[in-house]
Amino acid sequence: TVAMEGTWAPWTYHDENDNLVGYDVEVATKIAEKLGVEPKFVEGEWDGLLAGLDAGRYDIMVNGVDITPERAEKYDFSTPYAYNRTAVITQKDNDSIKALEDLNGKTTANTISSTYAELAEQYGATVTGVDDLNQTFELLLSGRIDATLNAEVTYYDYMKEHPDANAKIAVLTADANEVAIPMRKGDETATLRAAIDTAIEEMRADGTLKELSEKYFGTDISTNE
Repeated sequence: TVAMEGTWAPWTYHDENDNLVGYDVEVATKIAEKLGVEPKFVEGEWDGLLAGLDAGRYDIMVNGVDITPERAEKYDFSTPYAYNRTAVITQKDNDSIKALEDLNGKTTANTISSTYAELAEQYGATVTGVDDLNQTFELLLSGRIDATLNAEVTYYDYMKEHPDANAKIAVLTADANEVAIPMRKGDETATLRAAIDTAIEEMRADGTLKELSEKYFGTDISTNE
C-alpha cells in the first residue's frame, strides 16, 4: 500500500483522463514489480499520509519526501532515489544575484511557512506571502519581486509548461535534499526496506531512474552530481 498526495505535478498527479500518474507513481510501480507485488495507491493530504504510516494504514509513502533530521527520528528511510537542490529564480536579465548572500535587501515571494521563505529571510530578503507557485511566478515575471526560491525541479517543471517564460536559475545550492521513501521504524520493516533499497539501486544502475527523471522533469535528478 503506497501513500501519495496525487495533487503535486510532476511527482504524483492526475492526467486529463483522471488517471493517477507522475514520477513517484512510476517509481513506486517499478519497485513493486521488482518486489513481485501489486501496488495499491492511496491518496490523501500530506499530514494525513504521515499519520497513516504511523497507524499502519500504508506500508510506504512515495511523494517526493525529503529526509530531514526530524523525520529520520520518526521513520526509517530508503536509500535516496532523487536529489533536489534549492534554486534562486530571477528574470533572465537580472545579474544582481549570483549567491544567496546577494538576496540581502532584495524582495522575494513564497508561501510564508515554507523552508524557502525562511531561507530567503535568513539571507536578508523581504518575503511577500503567496498562496501558490503560479502567484509566485506572476510576481516575478511582472517585476514586482526580484527573485523566488524553490526546488530546482519545480523550476524545470514550470519551464516545461512555459518555455517562453522570462526566468532563469541565478543560484543553485551545492547541497541537495535527499528524496527517499519513509516507512515505519522497526524490525518488521527492515526486510521491506532492504528489498526497496536493492530495487532503487538496480533502477539507478540500469538507467530507469534517469529515464523517468528526464521524462517528468526534463533533467536527471536521480544522481547527486
